[in-house]
Amino acid sequence: MPKEKARPGEDLIARNKRASFDYDLHDRFEAGIVLKGSEVKMLRAGKADLTDSFCTVQRGEAFLHGVSIAAMAGAAFGHVPKGARKLLLHRREIERIDLSIGREGMTAIATRLYFKSGFAKVEIALARGKKIHDKREAIRTQDAEREARAVVVHGQRWYGRG
Repeated sequence: MPKEKARPGEDLIARNKRASFDYDLHDRFEAGIVLKGSEVKMLRAGKADLTDSFCTVQRGEAFLHGVSIAAMAGAAFGHVPKGARKLLLHRREIERIDLSIGREGMTAIATRLYFKSGFAKVEIALARGKKIHDKREAIRTQDAEREARAVVVHGQRWYGRG
């Protein structure tokens, strides 16, 4: 699978690679994220991990949990590496996420973390968990696509018809 490139005007920091394998991704939202200075510094250094991150809605505010931003070594007043961080979304977007989590049984997960025009942004996707047989089917289709690309690039000689 080709490596995802940053979109024009965006500086990609981290990507949740397991998200599309473990979940069926549906609606996506772009949210700002409230950070401290040391957190921004570590994001600019690329020290972030979105694995196992998810979004919750509490009292009309959205929070991101499970994002790991490495602690800064020399910071006198550092930050909590895996603390909850407030998301900046429109009220309608927060209501849509809350409705999907509550009634539809979906999960809101972080898929990408990036800088856009100097501001840290996170892409939130509403997702439904895949079953084991769905994951196996995804692996089969990926293998078939990979093999088809190899045949196109290298010809039939790689597959014994040579």
